[in-house]
Amino acid sequence: MLEGSRLRLRPWRPEDLAPLAALQADPAVMRHFPARLNRAASDAWAAALTAHMDAHGWGFWAVERQAAPGLVGVVGLLHLAWEPPWDPGFTPAVEIGWRIAGPFQRQGYAEEAARLALDAGFGPIGLQEVVAFTVPRNAPSWLLMAKLGMRPTGTFEHPRLPEGHPLRTHLLYRITRRDWRVQQRARALPNPA
Repeated sequence: MLEGSRLRLRPWRPEDLAPLAALQADPAVMRHFPARLNRAASDAWAAALTAHMDAHGWGFWAVERQAAPGLVGVVGLLHLAWEPPWDPGFTPAVEIGWRIAGPFQRQGYAEEAARLALDAGFGPIGLQEVVAFTVPRNAPSWLLMAKLGMRPTGTFEHPRLPEGHPLRTHLLYRITRRDWRVQQRARALPNPA
């Protein structure tokens, strides 16, 4: 479990499945994904996230507010180990990602939760690099990547989407452990008056 000033990132519980399914069926939340997920697909995704967490001790966590428990989103780190023919050229890697329910967007929750995940990833987990990706038109996501100190390193064609699909081209961002440490030192410095 990861604790922030406003948020808690924790393992999944059975009561998270219904709000997760609602989040993944929301057209606004899923507008930059190829499709919304129905309940069965959402439950299967949650089971895969739980299996990843069981295997590694970390993964995509359920996100809730400290002041009012209940799922507001999902944020975390996930191993990517695609195999041919599904290989965009930068795996194996660890991805950071986020999905925040509509009523909780634009409140800084994705940033706070992502910083907690990166702190864990480059701290106790001991990762050397983390990647993130999204479609070019998802400005809120790639702006957050930049705010987190991630650097754009090009584009790739998402191998699970057919040629010509409007979401096939993805931006790729990266952050190394070294860059994260530099950022941590800079954040710790007092602001000049």
